[in-house]
Amino acid sequence: MELGKQIKTYRQNAKLSQEELANRIYVSRQTISNWENDKSYPDMNSLVLLSEIFKTSIDNLIRGDIDIMKEVINKEEIAKFNHYGRIYSIMLIATVVSAVPLFMWLGTWGFIPWGIIFVIALYYAFKVEKIKKDNDVQTYKEIVAFSEGKLLDDIQKQREIVKRPYQKIFYLIGAAIITVIVCTLIGILINLFMN
Repeated sequence: MELGKQIKTYRQNAKLSQEELANRIYVSRQTISNWENDKSYPDMNSLVLLSEIFKTSIDNLIRGDIDIMKEVINKEEIAKFNHYGRIYSIMLIATVVSAVPLFMWLGTWGFIPWGIIFVIALYYAFKVEKIKKDNDVQTYKEIVAFSEGKLLDDIQKQREIVKRPYQKIFYLIGAAIITVIVCTLIGILINLFMN
């Protein structure tokens, strides 16, 4: 790993302390130390700022570390994807399961806590979708492979790309059916307990 050594060398040649460099690229001194000791890697914005400050190209700065950085960034993306996915799943289940009890106990006031749970679920759904879009992952097979840190080969990827429009239609129909069933059950349960 060369990047840490490169950053330290360029920083020392520019006669900058870790603190001074940190202030110029809007990170903490500890972050600079972590970079120089290969405990973490700078993100793309930081690399651009570093190359400007050191008056060198990004290529010169990261010599030989590109594959390692891609792997680290990919692992971070997978970890975020799995984390957001778990939170989304929990909040989605809470949204469905909490609807009837909240409306029974609180009446129309039940919309407030239920709405909060729903908004949190929606927030994490958008975060998951952003990661999927950024990594061009759409079909079930692509999502499973991505969440396990694997990549599909070119032939498998092309097959999955062809499936995308059909899977979206099935997702839409499935979501509509589940929504109708859940709303019907909520209505039936509320009528049973109100009478």
